[in-house]
Amino acid sequence: MIYLNSAKESWVVDRFRNEWYKYNKDISTRFISRSQIIWLIAPWTWEKLNVEYLNSRKIICTIHHIDTEKFDRNEEDNFYARDKYVNIYHAISKKTENQIKLLTNKPIVTIPFWVNQRIWFQINNKDKLLKKYGLNKNDYIVGSFQRDTEGSDLKSPKLSKGPDRLAKILIEMNQTRKNLHVLLAGKRRNYLIDILKDQNINYSYFEMAKFKNLNELYNCLNLYIVTSRVEGGPQAVVECASAQVPIISTDVGNASNILSDSSIFEMNSFNSASPDILHAKEKVEYLYIPKGFEQFRDLLTKQ
Repeated sequence: MIYLNSAKESWVVDRFRNEWYKYNKDISTRFISRSQIIWLIAPWTWEKLNVEYLNSRKIICTIHHIDTEKFDRNEEDNFYARDKYVNIYHAISKKTENQIKLLTNKPIVTIPFWVNQRIWFQINNKDKLLKKYGLNKNDYIVGSFQRDTEGSDLKSPKLSKGPDRLAKILIEMNQTRKNLHVLLAGKRRNYLIDILKDQNINYSYFEMAKFKNLNELYNCLNLYIVTSRVEGGPQAVVECASAQVPIISTDVGNASNILSDSSIFEMNSFNSASPDILHAKEKVEYLYIPKGFEQFRDLLTKQ
């Protein structure tokens, strides 16, 4: 039986944990004492576990991404302290797999996370949604739903997410699109909001949107932009693909596996990037529940 150890911090992995238990009851347990396998879906939670369990169970550890700019001595020491107990690493993209290979000789399996199509789906009545959220149907609405500010001071940009890059793009867009409106969601958007205010760019902010509302906000968009330097997913890519929302992205995480080449951009050529909704929808469908569980079930039941 498999036990998932998660952060319980309302992070995306907590949703994955809940979905796993809901759809894979036959091979899973919520009681660690009954498990044969412990899946560290949130890798930093290993220190919360009794060493007895770490020594007596098969340990599978998910690494979402490694931000090399922040990978200091403390994080390196923590990685190797945990590595003593890990039997297999799970990477969610080839880029992350290549990062892990530089740190350990343990086996690595690369599997993207599943996508819940019951949460992320297309809504046809866009005018009704725009009215619900106080948005103008004549505006060109660009979305960003991931945090952009470090929690230490709520001012410094979280550079791995590329908010400085996004700000540059939005400032340029605002010069050519007078009807630009930026739609923000998620915690810690302070950095970007300060820039939008300074540049007199219209925006709306929904900080703590539930999944239902977040899917509706996706469906209000004309374009979603991912400007990250380092990512695991990013989740916005598969969520937009599933909801059939136009999206362009830097080449991070699994973006190039879901989006067409035309939708992947570098900062010196972002103006030439174009969304390909049909391509993204076709690519994301193989991750839908329950098919998206298959590789995980195969990995976990063969340990």
